Amino acid sequence: MVEVPAQLLGPGDVRLRVRAATVNPTDTMLRAGDYLQYYPDDPLPWVPGMDVAGEVTEVGERVSHLRVGELAMGVVAPHGAYREDIVLPGDSVVPAPQGVGAAAAATVPMNGMTAWAALRALALQPGQVLGVTGAAGCFGGYVVQLAKAAGLTVVADASPSDEELVRGLGADIVVQRGDDVARRMREQVPDGVDGLADGAVQGQLTLGAVKDGGGIATVRNYVGPDERGLRYFPILVGDVAEEREALDGLRRQVEAGVLTPRVARTFPAEEAAQAHRMLEGGGVRGRIVLRF
Repeated sequence: MVEVPAQLLGPGDVRLRVRAATVNPTDTMLRAGDYLQYYPDDPLPWVPGMDVAGEVTEVGERVSHLRVGELAMGVVAPHGAYREDIVLPGDSVVPAPQGVGAAAAATVPMNGMTAWAALRALALQPGQVLGVTGAAGCFGGYVVQLAKAAGLTVVADASPSDEELVRGLGADIVVQRGDDVARRMREQVPDGVDGLADGAVQGQLTLGAVKDGGGIATVRNYVGPDERGLRYFPILVGDVAEEREALDGLRRQVEAGVLTPRVARTFPAEEAAQAHRMLEGGGVRGRIVLRF
């Protein structure tokens, strides 16, 4: 734990007293130095974290959709959420869903906006078929739920222990996860899925599941080979971090029961190292959350 300078509030900004910040795989990669090439001039210490929830303590003069004292949730891009006081662009912050505490609210912005952006990029129509890998994870789970709400048929992967969870999220067909997931999806959808969201970051292994000319939404900038007219959509949450209407739509979908925030475990912020170890150990279902 270190002391860092307070951030200045601009006219379009919001200041939050952070109560919860999620622990994401990207956070562990940042901590491990995997992103040094992208931020070579940023001074240390780097602060991980990509989404938060907390009380609004101050708003800039151009911010009218939030009021001081209410619980809000926000996207933090590219990183910096693990701090007790944070300033964010007003369009990256919306009220937290009613009836949901800070820990659960914090799980929505980053994964939810990434899932929303993936589906927007794929632009499938009701009745078309979407494949989802990593469906038991937070990103994959939100993709499944948002896709079903949009009228899509969903073919998702899961381990035997996660099959009930993934079906509960709304998947129409569940196949065994693994390196042969494309073959298993093709067995269920012989013509191939219309689009695929690769939450498991399996890249090349998923391509065979997708029909000629289909789309693949990827994370971590994966773009596959130019074959069969496949279209690739690398999704970066930073590109949509200030699309406030979309984030507020996720809030409403949580309130309506369309989206289900899942908290696996909470840790005091002082135990962030242990939270990272737990995530890197694998098998976490739901999001680990730091309490401030």
